[in-house]
Amino acid sequence: MSQPADKVTFKVSAAAAPYIGADKPLAERLKAAAGKAGLPARDALLLVFYLCHDADPAVKRTALETLKGLSTDFLRQLLQDPNLHPRILDLLVKLHRDKGDLVPLFLAHPALTPAAAAFLAQPAQGVTASPSVSALSEPEPAAESDAEESDVDPEAAPEEAAETDGEQELNEEEYQSKFQMAQEMGIGDKIKMAMTGDKEWRGLLIKDSNKLVSSAVMKNPRITDAEVLTIAKSAVQNDEILRLICANKEWVKNAQIRKALAENNKTPLPSALRFVATLSEKDLALMAKSKNISSVIAGQARRILLNKNKDR
Repeated sequence: MSQPADKVTFKVSAAAAPYIGADKPLAERLKAAAGKAGLPARDALLLVFYLCHDADPAVKRTALETLKGLSTDFLRQLLQDPNLHPRILDLLVKLHRDKGDLVPLFLAHPALTPAAAAFLAQPAQGVTASPSVSALSEPEPAAESDAEESDVDPEAAPEEAAETDGEQELNEEEYQSKFQMAQEMGIGDKIKMAMTGDKEWRGLLIKDSNKLVSSAVMKNPRITDAEVLTIAKSAVQNDEILRLICANKEWVKNAQIRKALAENNKTPLPSALRFVATLSEKDLALMAKSKNISSVIAGQARRILLNKNKDR
């Protein structure tokens, strides 16, 4: 069976086929795009790659986030497979070229395309840079049952056929920066991403103009004390964020966070005054002389120092 030159054909197992196609329930496609379809690792990888080309933008974004979130250890194991399809390998190169220890494995893989090799040879743009679609371009994949045309999982059986409707190449949307992606997301999607996304998403959405979105970042279970400290030191536009930090007993156990909150002019005054009383004499002395903080807080720091000296 002949295929157009720019068509990429895959064979999918019967277990993966129910998740492929615009007629399948969106919730099921999103689950599969998140890698939660309960498939063997190899089938799951192929399915997630396929869903990067789904007609629904949310499915595409979720699938790309899943691929970008693959652990280094998993990728090392994956790159031991000489039969990894070049198109999947190219996409992994785009998403993980910032992991320097993987670059030699990418370069040594027999399926690496010249375009991917050239992309790896370019200077890295930093860990937050998004892959460039102009450097590597992906044709639309088609899922097939024909064994002779299958490029992935030739042993899987039984198979079901699932064809894509067109042969268009991936457009730039798949590889936009997260900032660009956020511009196209609705408030609900942003809130969900704020509560579940990675550090890069948290750093982006904490600055969102919608207070519901920026506040949702503080409810993300993966947020770290270091991130909270950075936020507490910043000139946040959403006062609710500082109130959420003040109310979190675990975060305010950190003396650096308490100091940052006391010094931040947007921290609710009762909380700021309470935190000043818990600081070290060294911190109090610096605050007492500071002209960059509220005069009320600086005055409180001076009073506490005076009382400590009287008690000696």
